[in-house]
Amino acid sequence: TTEIYTLSLHDALPISIHIFNYMSNQNRILSIDIMRGLTLLLMLFVNDLNMNVAPRWLGHMEANFDGMGLADWVFPGFLFIVGMAIPFALSKRFSRGDHTEDISKHILTRSVSLIIIGVLMLNTGRVDPELTGISKNLWAVLMYSAVFLFWNDYRDSKERIYTVAGYKLAALAIFIFLVFKFRSGEAVNSGSLITGWWGILGLIGWGYIVSAFTYVLFRDSIWKTLIVVLFFFALNILSELRLLNFLNPVKPYLGVLIGGNTPFIVLTGLLAGLILKKLLSSGNKNIIPVFIALGVFCLVSGFILRQWFIISKIKATPSWGMICSGISFLLFILIYYIVDVKGKKAWATFLKPAGEHSLTTYLAPSLLYHLIWMTNLPILIYKQSSSPWIVVGGSIVWALAMAGLTALMVRFNIRLKL
Repeated sequence: TTEIYTLSLHDALPISIHIFNYMSNQNRILSIDIMRGLTLLLMLFVNDLNMNVAPRWLGHMEANFDGMGLADWVFPGFLFIVGMAIPFALSKRFSRGDHTEDISKHILTRSVSLIIIGVLMLNTGRVDPELTGISKNLWAVLMYSAVFLFWNDYRDSKERIYTVAGYKLAALAIFIFLVFKFRSGEAVNSGSLITGWWGILGLIGWGYIVSAFTYVLFRDSIWKTLIVVLFFFALNILSELRLLNFLNPVKPYLGVLIGGNTPFIVLTGLLAGLILKKLLSSGNKNIIPVFIALGVFCLVSGFILRQWFIISKIKATPSWGMICSGISFLLFILIYYIVDVKGKKAWATFLKPAGEHSLTTYLAPSLLYHLIWMTNLPILIYKQSSSPWIVVGGSIVWALAMAGLTALMVRFNIRLKL
């Protein structure tokens, strides 16, 4: 399993059986798995769209535009579900006797891994073929191949210690080669990778490390966690008001934390997970109205904040973060009602691969893209159409095909685990 949360709900606590259905004997909470799979497939869909042809509301809005499209919610929706899974995953580790030190090492390893992969992905577009000596596509193919070699969840790894060690050493050799060969041709940082905005996975890593350690410190305390949520929300507001400019010297390193927005969204998901966990353990049947109330509160707060901050994903404004969290609360409780109250889960079968193996599902298409571009195979011809229906339909098929590709890869024991 991928555990981008990461990412996987391997470790959910046993919960009242009349309230929740479980997947086989893995203790996976279906509502969280399904929403994670849904947000990931939507991410693949919007990333694949040719926005020169597709309807504008499906894509990202410009930085200074006051509003949002579907693509502007998808990533924060995933961040929300990353946070929501944390109390279930980590509480299981504590309950089975894992030491805080070991759990902390696990959190750090996972977070740093995500940040490293995010930075590598971010720099694929900066490769100068002439100065580097290899094409952008080949650099990216080698990089993604090394990621799969190094972070693959090898079956029977304990019995094949030397073989697995060989794969990981080969991956490290590829990473070292790519980093030393890298040249961007830019006036600044021509011969080195940049962190920039850290990339999608890097943002997840930063948000995860804050939220996971918040849980380690405060466990199931809703009120203490709420204080941390409000702290990062305040940082988001202060940052937008330019009152934190005195921290500019450290922003290249800690900018995600200082900006507050990404940690705030993941922490809001953590708070939602704690509330859900507490309501379920106490047998409280008010889960649906509580989540609806929280969702409406976030939406209303976001639109009130719009008086001072435009709704902008690119600028990561407080109003945008609040509205996205409100949508996530309401979407989750809708899925919970359909799946866990009404017991209708067959419709979500196609989301299972993405929900269980999120990191694999996210990275495999990136590798495939570069292979297609490098070989000029006519697979993405739907992008060249002038018909919005063909462009949108092609991207829907692509996203579903990637879920199928993940299922196939897992059958051949190719699955990433951090």
